[in-house]
Amino acid sequence: MDYVKLGTTGLDVSRVCLGCMTYGAPDRGNHTWTLDEDASRPILRKALDLGINFLDTANVYSAGSSEEIVGRVLKEHGQRDRIVLATKVFNRMHEGPNGMGLSRKAVLSEIDRSLRRLGTDYVDLYQIHRWDPHTPIEETMEALHDVVKAGKARYIGASSMWAWQFAKAQHVAQRHGWTRFASMQNHYNLLYREEEREMMPLCQDMGVGVIPWSPLARGRLTRAWNETSERQQTDEYGKTLYTVPDADRRVVEAVAKVAAARGVSKAQVALAWVMQKPFVTAPIIGASKPQQLDDAVAALSLQLSDEEIAALQAPYVPHAVSGHS
Repeated sequence: MDYVKLGTTGLDVSRVCLGCMTYGAPDRGNHTWTLDEDASRPILRKALDLGINFLDTANVYSAGSSEEIVGRVLKEHGQRDRIVLATKVFNRMHEGPNGMGLSRKAVLSEIDRSLRRLGTDYVDLYQIHRWDPHTPIEETMEALHDVVKAGKARYIGASSMWAWQFAKAQHVAQRHGWTRFASMQNHYNLLYREEEREMMPLCQDMGVGVIPWSPLARGRLTRAWNETSERQQTDEYGKTLYTVPDADRRVVEAVAKVAAARGVSKAQVALAWVMQKPFVTAPIIGASKPQQLDDAVAALSLQLSDEEIAALQAPYVPHAVSGHS
């Protein structure tokens, strides 16, 4: 396993981040395709054995049960300080007023609830899951700063939003002497490259680590265009992300062609493309099978040529911006 700094921080993270939305009680929340604890445990353990030290979850994943499962596995692992544990706040966690968002009340309440579910007294990275248009960014940034100063989080990060929003948040924090975001978790893969226009250059300029979600486009880059999966059929949010079928199909076919020529899996090719981008720190991999972890690690050693990269990128056409909500 390779390790790199998260942006300009001193934090060492594995070049593969394990996304933990896959692990959670199927009967809690709206992710019926998730793995229960018995099925999740061996995948999490294998990731740790492979040297993956970076795990990303969220309070909303399977109504908190993802955090609970991850927390129990890490407690059994017994080496908390060797793990970089990330979680997120924003989405609705209970009905009625103050059940979601990034108000001071929500941030300070949800960090405590996440810590209880995770069975730890701190997280390494506390991220806002989306931008909250109903709360002044000053209120959010000060609350996040207080979370850090209370020792409940080591660093803070953000997720998908417009570049101007991210720049504004960073400016507000810098102006007040508050903690700035160390990372950006945004939507990026061969089927969706709109983040290259503004967000990626902004992160490079600010020294922010980039940990993209859905680097395999929710599995679309790993199988033939006419194949599907249980998640693809039931993931209503995922259905809103890839909306240019003709161009997307050509990208998937280009991935398959390069993979066949190299004698490797399509997943390895798609991940290698993301990993070779200089602005990417660690893509977030969702794994439901051991082989998917093997592919992710193998992708670290797969160096694509300039010609292969050009062939993979050639079919792309502009997409409507997605993933911000």
